[in-house]
Amino acid sequence: MKRTMMSLIGVAAALGAVTGVAAVTAPGGGAQEAPRSSSLLPVQRSALLCPAPTSSEVGQTDYTAFAPKGAAAGADGKKGTAQLLPAGTVKDAGGTDTGKGKKNTGKKGADAAGQAVAPRDTKPVVPLQEAGKPVTTSTDSPDAPALVGAADGTLAPGWTVQQTTSIAAGAGRGLLGLSCTTPDTTFWFPGVSTATDRQDYVHLTNPDPTPAVVDLQLRGKDGSLGGSAGEDITVPPHTTVPVLLSTLTTSPTTNASLQVVAREGRIGAAVQATDSKLGSDWLPAAADPSPSVVLPGIPKDATSVRLVALAPGESDADLKVQLATPTGLITPAGLESLHLKSGMTTAVDLKDVTKGEAGSLVLTPSDGGSKAPISAALRVTRGKGAKQEMAFIPATRPVEQRATAADNRAKGSTLSLVAPEKGKDAKVKVTASAGSGGGTPVTKTYTVKGGTSLDVAPPTPQGLKGTYALTVEPAAGSGPVYAARMLARPQGGVPAFTVQALPDDRGTVLVPTAGQDLSVLTK
Repeated sequence: MKRTMMSLIGVAAALGAVTGVAAVTAPGGGAQEAPRSSSLLPVQRSALLCPAPTSSEVGQTDYTAFAPKGAAAGADGKKGTAQLLPAGTVKDAGGTDTGKGKKNTGKKGADAAGQAVAPRDTKPVVPLQEAGKPVTTSTDSPDAPALVGAADGTLAPGWTVQQTTSIAAGAGRGLLGLSCTTPDTTFWFPGVSTATDRQDYVHLTNPDPTPAVVDLQLRGKDGSLGGSAGEDITVPPHTTVPVLLSTLTTSPTTNASLQVVAREGRIGAAVQATDSKLGSDWLPAAADPSPSVVLPGIPKDATSVRLVALAPGESDADLKVQLATPTGLITPAGLESLHLKSGMTTAVDLKDVTKGEAGSLVLTPSDGGSKAPISAALRVTRGKGAKQEMAFIPATRPVEQRATAADNRAKGSTLSLVAPEKGKDAKVKVTASAGSGGGTPVTKTYTVKGGTSLDVAPPTPQGLKGTYALTVEPAAGSGPVYAARMLARPQGGVPAFTVQALPDDRGTVLVPTAGQDLSVLTK
């Protein structure tokens, strides 16, 4: 009897040590719960994808990589690595234009995306050696590839890479900025266009060793656009495929929404939009559809603002439209409410809605209205006449723990913070990192009154040399806060600029604490 009991105890101990079980399911289907707790721990691995920056002969792209300090991952204190590697391209595809004069058939199989060509250079790009100090590099090659990378150990939590491209002339002239994206399976892009004055390419990048199969769906003011040909697009392993959106439909549409779905595998996706009069910029994916959304960081000197929104579910959405200004929430004249029909894209010109004051747009369900999820983005224009430049601001996630904006210079950056809920002030710590070439970090704290938006010139490191990163961290107990960063770099009288929303970096994850459950011995 003693021997049997000792054996059972040994088996139970082994199960607890190997599997770390917190609960065991009994034959009757009920779970025998062990006492549960959880810990917020740093992620141990993260991935990023950067699309091919430009095919312009007069463009220059700067990459800035950064990981915040003080976020060790793992008990072993592993230092970690963080780097990007060039992705392959598609040599020939035969159907939709891939952006380099090539085509993509949109068909699954061996010919789906033509012949995948390995990158010419496999040298790592902006590899990080330490947290808290950015690393930079530049390229002026019109054939610069897309980049695929990963970070682990102490460099994984909050790893951020900013891709900033300056194009001096041509239809795509202007400043294009993008925070490189994490791979996923679904993306929403309100604000795309298939009109003749726009060339919008969606860049699909596969980080994995197996092919990804992607569907693209465009929706206009009357629903799905006719003649859509964006199904079963194969993206080969470690390869990027740009697809010209106007080739997916026979219905040219100025204001449309794009849904990208990876039915097999996962991808990174971003849209590069070029306007014949307004320059070019990246349109990042909007946050997951939600009943309430915030679009932070409309510049105070915006001369034109266009809202493009979609209710992607089965229900219509009725929205209250408000602008969070430095003094409070106001309703734009003539836009007390907005009705979105299910599956249809709605566009509203807000003109110079900020009236010389910085602001952020807040969309919430109307009183008594449907709480259907929505997706939204803004196209923002600065300047007048032939000296105009555009940028995009998608709906974004709140900053819960931390967000980071890389690639800041001594001048030209504006940080926007918005606390969208009345009576819920937000206290935010903003840290300017060490510079890429030297400098001492500086921290400053801002308080944003509930229902208002605050624009500030961010702090800069003491003795700054090179570029630096900004880290935004709400204080414990603060109200919800959203953030964006604008870069302004004038080009020959054109107020070239780009805006990056700063969602939470998801550098931590809630991990349940496991424990042994010896009650299994009595079942």
